[in-house]
Amino acid sequence: MHRSVRRSLRVALITAAGCAVTTPLVAQSAPATSADAATPESVARWITLAAPPSGEAHALDALRGVLPGWTRDNMGNLVKRVGRGSPRRMIACAMDVPAFVVSGITEQGYIRLHRTGVAAHPLWDQFHEAHQLRILTARGEVTGVVAIANGHFARQHRGDTTVVGVDQLWVDVGASTKAQAEAQGISLLDPVVASRPVWTYAGYASGPAAGARASCAAVASAGAAAAASSQPGETIYVLSSQRSFGWVGLAAVLARSGKLDALTLLDEGKAAGSAAMLPVARLGQTKRAVTRVIASTGLDSVRVITPAVRFAGSMVESVAAADVRALLQEAARAGGLASAPALLAPALDTAKATASARLPRRDAYGAIEKTFMTIADLPGVPGHEWRVREAITALLPAWAKSRAVVDSAGNLIVAAGPERDSIAFIAHMDEVSFEVESISRDGTVRLARRGGVVPSAWEGQPAALHFDRVGASEAAPSLRGVFVPRDSARVKAPSVSTAWFGVDSATLVAQGVRVGDAVTGYKRASRLGGTRLTGRGSDDRTGSTALLHAVQRIDPNTLTHKVLFVWSVREEGGLNGAGAFGANHGRSLQRIYSVDTFVSSDTPLEDKAFAYAPLGQGFVLRGLDDGAISPPAERQRVLSAARAQGIPVQQGTTHGSTDGSAIAPYGAPNVGLSWPGRYSHTPGEVLDLRDVDALVKIITALATAAR
Repeated sequence: MHRSVRRSLRVALITAAGCAVTTPLVAQSAPATSADAATPESVARWITLAAPPSGEAHALDALRGVLPGWTRDNMGNLVKRVGRGSPRRMIACAMDVPAFVVSGITEQGYIRLHRTGVAAHPLWDQFHEAHQLRILTARGEVTGVVAIANGHFARQHRGDTTVVGVDQLWVDVGASTKAQAEAQGISLLDPVVASRPVWTYAGYASGPAAGARASCAAVASAGAAAAASSQPGETIYVLSSQRSFGWVGLAAVLARSGKLDALTLLDEGKAAGSAAMLPVARLGQTKRAVTRVIASTGLDSVRVITPAVRFAGSMVESVAAADVRALLQEAARAGGLASAPALLAPALDTAKATASARLPRRDAYGAIEKTFMTIADLPGVPGHEWRVREAITALLPAWAKSRAVVDSAGNLIVAAGPERDSIAFIAHMDEVSFEVESISRDGTVRLARRGGVVPSAWEGQPAALHFDRVGASEAAPSLRGVFVPRDSARVKAPSVSTAWFGVDSATLVAQGVRVGDAVTGYKRASRLGGTRLTGRGSDDRTGSTALLHAVQRIDPNTLTHKVLFVWSVREEGGLNGAGAFGANHGRSLQRIYSVDTFVSSDTPLEDKAFAYAPLGQGFVLRGLDDGAISPPAERQRVLSAARAQGIPVQQGTTHGSTDGSAIAPYGAPNVGLSWPGRYSHTPGEVLDLRDVDALVKIITALATAAR
């Protein structure tokens, strides 16, 4: 899926007249050193800095601690001047990355977007679907997630084949009204950027504009190392603003800098083999204005250096440590430094650090949220659920932990109560995801989809391969990489899903990678506004959480009948764990309660004539889906229990099926107990804690009801 790439820098001499002479410059650097181990991490921190066009101050504030002596001008550029006299030279890069601004807030509380800057990739807008964003408000950052059609509603969206653009992006911030969104501090024109992890793999730093950020890291590091006496003449180092709008920030510095003898621009990354011609028009949309400003400095040429990158322009653009070292050498050479400087790294984003430390909730839902956050981010590819199973077991109360068993299929089962009138509650531990299907010689991994994956939601995103436990020990917990993006696309969904982990097949095999290994995307559950959360695997870690909290509320000594609490495996794509449980226990059950998501049309992208259950209005009695219809008497049993205890309840029908469908043939009626969820089978699933609390209460009520 990707070609072998020669690591190189591209150097161009761009004349003020607009013609260019270019030559590729292979990185003739020293062999890799121990410092290279830290290089990808340092550059990855640069990549995660928020610098939307005209909002570069967010990144510059984060850089303040590592760049003393730099000044910020009224255009948002960061500038450092070293030395005096001749020759006079300038070394510059651009900090901003194409982003979005808030263009509107709907009456339902959704945020609409307008792009700032030209998209760096034909799938740039689509890459944001089902993923978290950072809205940079005057009061701080607000987390949102971009809406995407529910995976279970694929048949209703079969005709939606065109690539998604910015006009199709709706941002969910956990609000139900415009006033609630505004109460979070969101206003028109607030910058909006992707929320990305510090992501490295196999010597690469990865993320949006990785090459451009590596260039700025080199410029900043050279500027920090420079001293007035270290080289003759004056050197001006510039981290410029608004490249996305014609390099206006750099033009402003040039216009006020007087005569220059040399201008070196460390620019964005380019894929090896891309077009070499770099006319002045690439320096901006206002070609004549930029040309005029360059000419006013006395220059007749500009030296442009571009690092080689993989997956250019995508959300997983990747730059290698060796190319970063070469950039450092070029920045040093341009500034007259005797040697390449040490690479500076900004501190980790304080807002993200605060989010990871997550303050306890002040409402009644803190315990439920804590449990969900504990298990949601664990990988649970069908057939590889052991991490989730161990985490749930650890959270069981003492009485349940002492009785917990794991059957031959891998299901976790807790039984309590006397041997009569048995009922079971079942939630599943696995999630839609991938397994390794084959490995190409260059290391590209073809992936088999497990469950109803929405493939476009993973394309061009961070990937993680998870090793299973071997014997009594555990192999390395994961191997980082990326889901390979298409270079271009006519349709929304890729026909195949592939991943790359930075090395060839021989190295992958030597590291223990085998066909059948589990692969997921990067996972980070987060709070939205109010009582809402977003996280991959809400289907069915939310159900698993509800079942766990119900067990915690039950005194087994008071039960008048047998109750089995089951956390199943391999639900996605076959209900396999439930089938095994049914074969062993189904004939003795009076009824089965399937605890799973109710895929709701409470989204901006669905027809609310079907499956409409608003978030925040209670658990859902899932009366009908593609695999089962619950008997009227059983539905009435649930409704009566809810009304007797004042538990908010909704009823509905939706797509999909539950574990109970594999158990019902053994004679136990299947009743679905759910919570309304948005954006099913994608990384952006959304839930409301109020609904989960209601679900816990109804499970507890039904489990303890006298028979």
